[in-house]
Amino acid sequence: MAVTKVVISVLGSDRPGIVAAVSRVLSENRCNIEDVSQTILQSEFAGVFIASLPEELSMKSLEEKLAENLTPLGLAVLLKPVQESERYQAPPSQPFVVTTIGPDRLGLVAGITEVMARFGVNITNLRAAFRGGSDPRRNVMIYEVDIPVHIDQQAFRKALRQRAEDLGLDLSLQHRDIFEAIHRI
Repeated sequence: MAVTKVVISVLGSDRPGIVAAVSRVLSENRCNIEDVSQTILQSEFAGVFIASLPEELSMKSLEEKLAENLTPLGLAVLLKPVQESERYQAPPSQPFVVTTIGPDRLGLVAGITEVMARFGVNITNLRAAFRGGSDPRRNVMIYEVDIPVHIDQQAFRKALRQRAEDLGLDLSLQHRDIFEAIHRI
């Protein structure tokens, strides 16, 4: 079966022109960009593109063309076919935002995400910055999550708060609508 869509991951030291370089290669090869997300972690660029391929272009050929253009810029490229059959079917859920702050230590992300995984809570976006030290404002994690409506909400909240306390973190759990309203003011 021919690959019709690919996920393209691009990593490297951040600087102007990375998105332009990737999108130029895709455009020149008649690949339509359907989704893009990029971020900068400390000084590292991380970009993920989903693009559709024209019939005459193979994933292997596109990978070679991207590598030919991006490797000289110090960028690493990884391609993966999009498999429609692998798509996660989310149960009915409510969107929440979980925020933690506290002193940096080993295992903060693992500790919080273990509880989320145990209850089937899906993380849709995560932003975590750890700058070390005991100043809690320098160590923040913000999780956007979908909490399935069928789980025991009280048990989840209790387990999450207990884990945060065990890790020395202050934790806030708010429905996304409330979080956005508060932060809009």
